[in-house]
Amino acid sequence: MGQYARDEAALDYHEVDYYYDSHATTEDLMGETSYHSELAAYLKHVLRWMYRGQVYAIYDNLNHYQTLDTMEYPIAPDVAVIKGEVQRTRRSWTVGKTGSAPHVVFEIASNETWRNDLLKKPQKYYSMGVEEYYLYDPETPQHLKYKGRRLVGWKRNRDKKMMEEMQPDEQGRLWSEQLQSFLIPDDEYLRLYDADGQRRLTEAEAREQHERELEQKTWSLEHRTRLLEQKARQSEEKARLLAEKLRSLGIDPEEI
Repeated sequence: MGQYARDEAALDYHEVDYYYDSHATTEDLMGETSYHSELAAYLKHVLRWMYRGQVYAIYDNLNHYQTLDTMEYPIAPDVAVIKGEVQRTRRSWTVGKTGSAPHVVFEIASNETWRNDLLKKPQKYYSMGVEEYYLYDPETPQHLKYKGRRLVGWKRNRDKKMMEEMQPDEQGRLWSEQLQSFLIPDDEYLRLYDADGQRRLTEAEAREQHERELEQKTWSLEHRTRLLEQKARQSEEKARLLAEKLRSLGIDPEEI
């Protein structure tokens, strides 16, 4: 067995000790706006609730590598979705060793990163094996305003060996085959909707919606009960007035 084969076999049992897992990258040294952190957190919550009960992994800013070179410079997507992989706490992700390439990645544009996200990341993610890549600009004024939209998406084109830019529909939506969802810009948020037009919710939003629906059902039931009680009282009053009228005419209502 050659030295590389022995090293590779040993790595089957241990994570690669990558240099940049313990040293800052250029991206690590950049400040993060609240636009960035809030949108990344929101997308994670939506995706985790959407994939509840399924095998998946969702990571934010986790270093992704493609080789066993310990000095490889990583790509760290703002949000990465890897279907069919178990969610675990990890130092990093090596495509082909830790598991498959992400199926979907999201990057959130910032003043420091948007050019690299727009011009270089698509091909980098193609090389990694990513199926879909979405870049969203939550800020106003927008960094991507010359594109005429906040959201840009790419999907893997194996024939052309590139990430092919997706075209939005007349409503400005992009359809994600991997997520089975429409992606729709909403100012600082990027929303996901199912094919029927229902917005995909976070767990907290879903529970709040369920509580509102229960409250509405309870109110409706109480309202119907009050109406029935009111109708019963009205019927009783009508019967009483009719009985009094009959008695005034010398007729005993009990004998009718």
